Amino acid sequence: MAQQSLYNEFMQIPVITRTYTTACVITTLLVQLDVVSPFQIYFNHELIFNRLQLWRLFTSFFFFGYIGFNFLFNMIFMYPFVLLMFFRIKIFEGSFRGRTADFAYMFIIGGLSTAICGCFTQLLFLGQALTLMFVYVWSRRNPFIYLNFLGILTFKAPYLPWVLLGFSLLLGGSVVVDLVGIAVGHVYYFLEDVFPNQPGGQRLLKTPSLLKWIFEGTVDPAFEAAPEERPGGFNWGNQENLNEQ
Repeated sequence: MAQQSLYNEFMQIPVITRTYTTACVITTLLVQLDVVSPFQIYFNHELIFNRLQLWRLFTSFFFFGYIGFNFLFNMIFMYPFVLLMFFRIKIFEGSFRGRTADFAYMFIIGGLSTAICGCFTQLLFLGQALTLMFVYVWSRRNPFIYLNFLGILTFKAPYLPWVLLGFSLLLGGSVVVDLVGIAVGHVYYFLEDVFPNQPGGQRLLKTPSLLKWIFEGTVDPAFEAAPEERPGGFNWGNQENLNEQ
């Protein structure tokens, strides 16, 4: 019964999020068990293009480090924010609901853009930057939500990427990966949400017909959730809409 319940919960996760999260967990376990070495999967554009080790273009997004605080920290952030863009919640209603192909295209754009930045910044693993990209887009699309971070700080959603960057700095990590994620997220947000609404603007990031054909008729079980239900995951604390105050 418990296994069936766990399986049902797992299947409630939207298909793209489910696939990516599974790939991250499997890759981390393989590295943790010494089946695969981090040196075999890190991002190196010279090895990718000169020696055709094309798998590095994908595996570099799947590894967040050995199982520990950093890995759990990134997985905790990845899960709720990607779900927030899939679920029909109060503020972000309908952004990707029923648009699996559009979300897949966002994943592809984010991944390719992050990889291009990785060629110039010597980043070894790109998953954290991709996570920050999603966080940035979500935060800009929810400007009136208040977040409580670790019970210490209360701030509006658009400040969240910068709070995470500061937190990475306090932990002694490099902020380059955070800055790459924020930059990629900002470009995507501008091209998708800002520029089309400007005089003479147009939507440049149109989802290819191939992706629409692949995902046509795809309905994730997560979309069956009631509109008032919020996705599970990390408890951020109080989230308030300023318009209701």
